[in-house]
Amino acid sequence: MKSDRRIGISMRVVQATGYAEPRDALSQQWAGFMAQALPGTRWLPIPNLGAQAVSVFCAQWELNGLILSGGDDIGHSHVRDETELELLEWAERHDAPVLGICRGMQLMCMRAGAELVPVQGHVRTRHVLSGERSGEVNSFHAWAPDRCPMGFRPLANAPDGVLEAVAHGTLRWEGWMWHPERETLIDQLDAQRLQRIFE
Repeated sequence: MKSDRRIGISMRVVQATGYAEPRDALSQQWAGFMAQALPGTRWLPIPNLGAQAVSVFCAQWELNGLILSGGDDIGHSHVRDETELELLEWAERHDAPVLGICRGMQLMCMRAGAELVPVQGHVRTRHVLSGERSGEVNSFHAWAPDRCPMGFRPLANAPDGVLEAVAHGTLRWEGWMWHPERETLIDQLDAQRLQRIFE
């Protein structure tokens, strides 16, 4: 693992009860997951700043890798959508590695030309993957890409054929529809793939 890797993790937008202002939030599970999967790697949450400001943020903090976290359907928060789309633009300009989790993979695929379609039986369940990435994973999503978009290759599918993971053809980008940070024990297959993405 490179000692100079600095990863930014995007955040969902939440509304705290009794307060008027929206807030950025990141599950506390991410800290434990990062400590296990990428020990010694520096990381920080990225606020939802909008397109122009988030590029400045990445430069100021000298980020060189990104994780687009899950939570919030696309369209739920305009500022989050705008922020994360710009993060993908920034990553492409700087040849930075990216992992998109659930919503993050959906955004990657939409940006590349896929459409999101509703899926049944993928919320709060588990299923076995087939493809380059096999094994059992969790599932919390009601939407999925309708196809593997141009420029990517499929890595895994669910038993019903829903696309569950993709990898970019030339960039060090992957998208996973499951949430590795939510597992009680880290899946070593996820840890190994993550380490290859961010090596």
